[in-house]
Amino acid sequence: MSAGTEEAVIKLAKKNLVGKARERPDLAKKVFEKAKNDGLVPTYRAVMGRLESPSPLGYSCCGRVIEVGENVESFSEGDMVACGGAGYANHAEVVYVPENLATPLPDGVHPEDGAFATIGAIAMQGVRRADISPGENVAVIGLGLIGLLTTQILNAYGSPVLGIDIDPTQVKKGLDCGLDQGVTIDDGVEQTAQSFSDGHGVDAVIITASTDSDQPIEMAGEIVREQGRISAVGQVGMDVPRNLYYEKELDLRISRSYGPGRYDQTYEEKGLSYPIEYVRWTENRNMKEFLRLIADGRISLDSIRTHSFDFSEALDAYDLILDNPNDEDFTGVLLEYDTDIPHSQKVSLGSTRQKQQVEGSVVRAGLIGGGNFARTTILPALSDISSVELRAVATATGKTASSIGKDHSCEYVTTDYHDLLDDPEIDLVVIATRNHLHAEMAEDALNQGKHVFVEKPLALTESELHDVLSAEQQSDGRLMVGFNRRFSHLSEELKAELGDQQSPVMINYRVNAESVPGDHWIHDIEQGGGRIRSEVCHFIDFAQFVTGSPPSRVYASGLSPDGNITAHENANIIVDFEDGSSAVVQYTAIGDSSLPKERIEVFGAGKSQLINNFKHGLFGARQDKGHTTEYRAFIDTIRDGSPNPISIEEIASSSLATLRIHNSMSKNQPISVDLGSLGE
Repeated sequence: MSAGTEEAVIKLAKKNLVGKARERPDLAKKVFEKAKNDGLVPTYRAVMGRLESPSPLGYSCCGRVIEVGENVESFSEGDMVACGGAGYANHAEVVYVPENLATPLPDGVHPEDGAFATIGAIAMQGVRRADISPGENVAVIGLGLIGLLTTQILNAYGSPVLGIDIDPTQVKKGLDCGLDQGVTIDDGVEQTAQSFSDGHGVDAVIITASTDSDQPIEMAGEIVREQGRISAVGQVGMDVPRNLYYEKELDLRISRSYGPGRYDQTYEEKGLSYPIEYVRWTENRNMKEFLRLIADGRISLDSIRTHSFDFSEALDAYDLILDNPNDEDFTGVLLEYDTDIPHSQKVSLGSTRQKQQVEGSVVRAGLIGGGNFARTTILPALSDISSVELRAVATATGKTASSIGKDHSCEYVTTDYHDLLDDPEIDLVVIATRNHLHAEMAEDALNQGKHVFVEKPLALTESELHDVLSAEQQSDGRLMVGFNRRFSHLSEELKAELGDQQSPVMINYRVNAESVPGDHWIHDIEQGGGRIRSEVCHFIDFAQFVTGSPPSRVYASGLSPDGNITAHENANIIVDFEDGSSAVVQYTAIGDSSLPKERIEVFGAGKSQLINNFKHGLFGARQDKGHTTEYRAFIDTIRDGSPNPISIEEIASSSLATLRIHNSMSKNQPISVDLGSLGE
């Protein structure tokens, strides 16, 4: 258990909304902008969905491999491994960890020591950032868990180490861990550092303290020699005294967690490592080196491991690190698991829900995926419909499935979506996973005869689209895609106002999409497909709904790449329809987020219609994008056998037109949208 990190996370979670807003004013500003643009109810649901979503604790563990992925070559079932990574190496009996975030446990290293590998890698990276040469002396400010491990690493490599802490008890621990000299901040730190370094100042300082104060940064500048290095590992105040650092020409270096590869999805999630000839020490190699020092007896964790709790006593462990009611001295706290207990991917929640027994009166649904959209939009929409019952939830992690399942009185939860497909009592499968799984899961569910509601996009490639449409043709189940905007009452009113016009219409659809960080999965071509594939299908379907005609041709051009600006999220798209209508979709992510996201202008039949971000009501306080109406319409068709709310031909046309936008952009020419060519 990482006491400092986990204590900070838990304390933030316990704060009220005002407290959280003070901690993250940048996010609070976004909430106010969303409320202004989208209305209070959608904003409240989005905020509460994120706040109520469970977050796992822990990021460093050790255990035995029970299964490996198809492309994993470094490990076999039964291997003992040390693992790292927030969101992966959590406090749990069973975890799934990407290959680059795990390393074999060397012979002779006990699992109790292996569990420290990730924390050791943090300390190791701090040492590397200090760029210490043989014979140089080093000061370590902050002698908590990371500081004590840093001391042992420096000691293992033969560097003289001066330890500094506010607490005399921690200084004594540092001396037991190999400090050459220790001092508290009230006992003449500068004089001690001068004496320790023969009057020159220490060669390097590693800051492992955690405090909002700027004192560690200031102290480091005072005790380091001219042109010395300072490696900041801990989260400390960063108001750097410019004159001091300037006059000494100091190097201040930030140490990023476990090492190179951290926060890089290509490295951590896709398993592509950096070549050793270019990046000698990655986060995985830092973990491996820390374990090697333990195996060689150059690092001992005997004095650092102070407490161990059975996982069933985890709350007692948190009482210790959060409140310490008995005033115990602790440093390294471990959670131990009983590996002999059988584990199942499917867990019954024992719901006592009283089912309606009348044939056809209720549609029993299973949800696959439990992200923020599922929590804030899909589940509230389903909850508003009395004729649907959520029977089960399948998500990638047990914590998410369990949380949703308990909140919605499900009968069971699972991490294997096939359990839902094999369940004869489930009529409808709702798919809300990452985009790359939509088509595969929809096809599987249709092949099992289930009704399927899949969030957009239906597919990321034309091959996937062809296969899922073929499965629909051969299935007894119905297929619906989350093209919700046509179900807004504002859309219905707009179309009714146009009437049965015989002449074509023109549509301008401006989308001021919020900027999304470059490392977000939506930008990953394999997982997300990019923002145009992911979202523009909404706007093409809306135009198809208004015109009552399928798209016949798309022509798109994007911005020339420039730094963070890409054509794949900044494009002008012209869509022609078979009845002669035309729509222009301007999709951009480079605008000011305070401007409402969507503005639609429709011209035709001597009339001009406007929808501004689907808002209505007094002062535009409410937003209706049609989600609940969309689900209600599909549920009703399942119950009464009426035609699909959106025909398969319309679903196919909107999806194919969206996929061919990228073809048009790459070829710089119009591309036909002909369903007959799908699969050729």
